[in-house]
Amino acid sequence: MLTVELLAAFLERIAPLRLAEDWDNVGLLVGDPRSPVRRVMTCLTITPQVAAEAIEQNADLIVAHHPLPFQPLQRVTPETPTGRMLLDLIAARIAVYSAHTAYDSATDGINQRLARGLGLRGVFPLTFSAGGIGAGRIGWFEEPIRLGELAETVKGFLRLQRVQIVGAADQMVRMAAVACGAAGAFLEHARQADCDAMLLGETRYHTYLEAEAAGIGLILPGHYASERFAMECLADILAGEFSALDVWASRSECDPVRWV
Repeated sequence: MLTVELLAAFLERIAPLRLAEDWDNVGLLVGDPRSPVRRVMTCLTITPQVAAEAIEQNADLIVAHHPLPFQPLQRVTPETPTGRMLLDLIAARIAVYSAHTAYDSATDGINQRLARGLGLRGVFPLTFSAGGIGAGRIGWFEEPIRLGELAETVKGFLRLQRVQIVGAADQMVRMAAVACGAAGAFLEHARQADCDAMLLGETRYHTYLEAEAAGIGLILPGHYASERFAMECLADILAGEFSALDVWASRSECDPVRWV
């Protein structure tokens, strides 16, 4: 019988929790490890509509990238969205697991997949910890590519119609960094590594200016797009590993940001 504990152990092999940032909240966050699992839903973020989907579809486990809860809670009541979702999920006996920054940095995690999708060679971590494990990724192109062409590659890989860029479209890129999600803090590491460009989900306006002043082109597909694709990949991985499971990526989840 497949259990929450068994699935959690498999997920930790994919994304060892020791890779998570100190501030993160990762692992099994809700549920009984001994509970049986037959139906699993992956998602980027547990929102009210995603939680409702899990309950309606009789999920036993949600594997979410962003933790729920993320911050420590003093009370769990229906007066807050987080409290309502937790109460509903617990009542439905749905467990919640999150690897978050551990999956960002894993050997075959989000940033590694982004680097591969861009066609980078010689990929290695952008920053290193004391244990030799690192966050973000950096690599190079065998032949320099224009920033505009690289943006088109990103759109194709992430199945997007539009991305934002900072820098001239004809700027040449040989060395590039990637960091999913809200990753402006990695810009200085990219500058120190002499990167010509960086792919990141989102960042602050002043980081745009810092990148422009440093001559580093930015490609910004959005926080959602930079990470959601990997949760779809994770659903495929789980389905391939456990044939007895019914696994799907949330069908109700969507990017809250719209182009108008």
